[in-house]
Amino acid sequence: MTDSSLPATPAPGSAIIGTGHYRPERILTNVDLESIVETSDDWIRRRTGIEGRHIAAESETVAQMATHAARAALEDAGIEPSEVTQVIVATCSDEERSPSAAGRVAQALGLSAPAAFDIGAACSGFSHALAVADQGIRAGASRTTLVIGAEKLSAKTDYTDRTTCILTADGAGAAVVQAAEEPGIHPVVWGTVPDLVDAVTISPPSGCFSQNGRQVLGWALREAPGIAERVVAAAGLEMSDIDVFVPHQANLRMIEPLAASLDLREDAIVADDVTTSGNTSAATIPLAISRMREAGRLPAGATALLLGFGGGFSYAGQVVRLP
Repeated sequence: MTDSSLPATPAPGSAIIGTGHYRPERILTNVDLESIVETSDDWIRRRTGIEGRHIAAESETVAQMATHAARAALEDAGIEPSEVTQVIVATCSDEERSPSAAGRVAQALGLSAPAAFDIGAACSGFSHALAVADQGIRAGASRTTLVIGAEKLSAKTDYTDRTTCILTADGAGAAVVQAAEEPGIHPVVWGTVPDLVDAVTISPPSGCFSQNGRQVLGWALREAPGIAERVVAAAGLEMSDIDVFVPHQANLRMIEPLAASLDLREDAIVADDVTTSGNTSAATIPLAISRMREAGRLPAGATALLLGFGGGFSYAGQVVRLP
């Protein structure tokens, strides 16, 4: 058994060696929403591209979903939980202020003294957490890190607001990140847009998810392409080197024009998991990657451009080599 209390050795880099995901059993279809709020299946599909979304049971927690995804990622990586020295969970919807969701995951997995903490950067949370994991491994603070995005946005949703309840969903995605001689996670490009800090919120008094959709869409189409180019440049690559583009799965009608604005190859794969998973905030990127790998849609060792953006208003992206 690995003793995670012992200092690790600084590494030249890190790489993703396994991925996993979890979606709750219940599916809330667009037709189901027609009986809850004034909307229609056709309207939702035309506006968002979403066909359905998974909703957690009332008793199901963020940490439980994160643990399911973590177990799947560990199995995919072929390593034992005892090898994990750090757990990072990106979430903006955890039910508990303390302990952290990461602490709950560590407990559920029976880990021995790992570093465990949450990151609250909403929809860009997974990319933030992945950057922190990579930097920690390079610095010798960890050897094997579980990076998880997990959300229960249904608990933060106003089902009388047809502009937001058609988007939100629940689920989790995870990645196992381990020290590597050849870096498989390239430098992060991250930041915030203070002028848009109130564009996406989960705030009192309602405590529900709210957004200015026009502001978010405008920023995504105007500014996100330039950030994506900076991310690729930070990796020392060209856009033509990108095999897979995995942006935050907010809305297919945002993803499609964003992808079209980039100089991607014609055969580059663009993630579209939002169609059946909905918007799961910090979970969308790892959930999409894991499901696409499971479906055989991604070639082994693919070069992927990740780009998260949303609440805060924060953004983060990096180029990674997929398992």
